[in-house]
Amino acid sequence: MQYRNFGKLDWKVSALGFGCMRLPTTDSAPISANVAEEEAIGMIRYAIDNGVNYVDSAYVYHSGKSEVVLGKALRDGYRDKVKIATKAPIWLIGKTEDFDKFLDEQLHRLGADRIDFYLFHGLDKSSWDTVKSQDLLGRAEAALKAGKIGHIGFSFHDRFEVFRDILNDYGGWSMCLMQYNFMDTDNQAGTKGLELAAAKGLGVVVMEPLLGGKLANPPQEIRKQLENSGYAGSSADLALQWLWDQPGVSVVLSGMSAMDQVAANVRSANRSAIGSLSGMETDLIGKMRRFFKERTANSCTGCGYCLPCPNSVDIPRNLKLYNDGAMYGFYAEEKRIYHLFLQPEERAANCIQCKACEEKCPQKIPISEWMLKVQEKFK
Repeated sequence: MQYRNFGKLDWKVSALGFGCMRLPTTDSAPISANVAEEEAIGMIRYAIDNGVNYVDSAYVYHSGKSEVVLGKALRDGYRDKVKIATKAPIWLIGKTEDFDKFLDEQLHRLGADRIDFYLFHGLDKSSWDTVKSQDLLGRAEAALKAGKIGHIGFSFHDRFEVFRDILNDYGGWSMCLMQYNFMDTDNQAGTKGLELAAAKGLGVVVMEPLLGGKLANPPQEIRKQLENSGYAGSSADLALQWLWDQPGVSVVLSGMSAMDQVAANVRSANRSAIGSLSGMETDLIGKMRRFFKERTANSCTGCGYCLPCPNSVDIPRNLKLYNDGAMYGFYAEEKRIYHLFLQPEERAANCIQCKACEEKCPQKIPISEWMLKVQEKFK
């Protein structure tokens, strides 16, 4: 296993981290509560036996079972070999005292007396305002002083400007968890966020390195390009190597659901290094990026000029979800996001076809027609 710097901390992290959001299940339904415990424990321990020293979970993963299974996997001496990261469910915290209630429950689930990295889960502008208004940072610092947690961090889903504000508003961050891959260089925190966090001395943990598997299962056209190029690895391997090539990346999380995925990712991590991509490999990444972007369904740039919608529809988000599904050829993850993360009034189904947005759209997109397509695709 290769190891890398983790921000300013005097500790080396494995290039590959084990994400416990997509553990194998007995009902074959992804992220369900019915975790195949024996298989999952075997996978986690195999990764640790092969050098992985960073494991990540969250209060809500697998309806709460992820932390329980992880705790079982870390028995028999495995706890001493890793750092545990898990996350506080900000949206479930109704009052300041709830922070401690959830933290204590998570410690119990994990069978641990300390969580090494405790993250505020899924920060965006709204939830960051909640963290500040309820003084949850004060609660986290008290837990840090009491020894219940080792370091304070956050995971993130919003625009770069919000990411920058979160970094600048609080000086106690040790690490951050951000979505990043060769297709997300300009999305969410993006490359600018990665470089800013690294410059501030934070450990940068990358999630969704394969965009929920989309970059691991590309269309036939991409697979042919890989075969013709002479590249020895898979598309997943190339996407991971692109991340490990970058000095600002501390550890790449992979949400693995089968042992063969763990073994393949360990092999890939074993040969990872900063600045190791060849010119041919960089060209391949560029071709893959261009191919996917050419499949975009509509020309929305996310500028937001169409907002506010008179009926509260989040037009750019709906169009982006549709574009993402069209780009990669399947819509399952986008449908999940549509129903889980968009409020009912924000969904395309709430469009009343008033067309007020179309007058303001600089791309002249027939938004009302697209809202019907989005609604039909994600119903």
